[in-house]
Amino acid sequence: MSLQSGVRRTLRQALVSTRQHLHHQTTPKQTAPKQTAPKQISPKQTSPTSSSPVRFFSSSPRTPLRDKEGTSGKEGQYARTDHTIQVSYPGPASTQLPPTDNLVKGIGHGGVPTLPTFSLQGKVGVVTGGARGLGLVMGQGMVVSGASLAIVDLNKEEATKQASLILETFKRDNPSSDQIPTITAHYADVSDPSSVQACIQEIISAHGKIDGLVTSAGFTENFEAVSYPFDRVRKLWGVNVDGTWLFATEVAKHLIERGAKGSMVFIGSMSGAIVNVPQPQAPYNAAKAAVRHMASSLAVEWAKYGVRVNVISPGYMLTALTQKILDDNPDLKEKWTSLIPQGKMGKPEDLMGPVTFLLSDASSYVTGADLRVDGGYTCT
Repeated sequence: MSLQSGVRRTLRQALVSTRQHLHHQTTPKQTAPKQTAPKQISPKQTSPTSSSPVRFFSSSPRTPLRDKEGTSGKEGQYARTDHTIQVSYPGPASTQLPPTDNLVKGIGHGGVPTLPTFSLQGKVGVVTGGARGLGLVMGQGMVVSGASLAIVDLNKEEATKQASLILETFKRDNPSSDQIPTITAHYADVSDPSSVQACIQEIISAHGKIDGLVTSAGFTENFEAVSYPFDRVRKLWGVNVDGTWLFATEVAKHLIERGAKGSMVFIGSMSGAIVNVPQPQAPYNAAKAAVRHMASSLAVEWAKYGVRVNVISPGYMLTALTQKILDDNPDLKEKWTSLIPQGKMGKPEDLMGPVTFLLSDASSYVTGADLRVDGGYTCT
């Protein structure tokens, strides 16, 4: 008998044996019912009538647990939105905004060796929402890396003030530099096409060109979806989504007409990939998801022109505005940080390196990417 036929015979015998075993299992002998003792509960299980503490998390999702009233316990019950949390963003030009800390201290001293391709020397960058918060600090990082800067904001007075402070800091930290950046301030309502077009033309007149764009203008609010005023939803989408689209397409037109390469960095959020808890913010999350996919789509469409488009998705960042929110909701910081693997919120200056990398030639083969700066939040 050949080896091959022997193997086939062995397999047939195993199959017959398995079928007999299954038949035996499914067709038990008919016998008289026996009196059995009550089933004993394993120490790993909890009886519905037991006085033991109720466990709301089970190793098996197929075995629903019961609380003392007999209703099913909810696994992951703490990962829910909390309708009591309602934080309204006061708006870019509002006097309700907390004072900014202006510039990051200790950043900008020259003479530190680094890879030459990280330099933004000779480039002109535009940052929307650049008068405060993350946009302001990223703009400072761009200047430290050698770029000239156009700060765009709804509050031009604050933008002008910050432009002056950034320039003063650069001169102080680089007293021997013979290349002083040009830093200008510009007004724009990012959700209005005509305002955006006028702003872009003003920037080009002042700087002669645009090489990089950072779309940092945006805001969030916390309302339950069923009670969210629709006019506010439209405003939120207008700033976060329409504003990103309008600036990106206008800068792209400029780059394509010049036949120049360029880099755009959309400021998204980890909220575009996960659902934040416990605060309800569905429109913001959806808006940031739209920004992320917009970047991917434009990266593919504009690759042939040498225009790269990427996203930075920050996690919870401790800006002046965030600090005000946490002061009003003291339990919120603990809930947020408990879900961050690094155990802390980010600092605005944590975005300086990522934005410089994506705007510079060091990332010349990176486009359509989503760089998450969230302390590991979205990994869990």
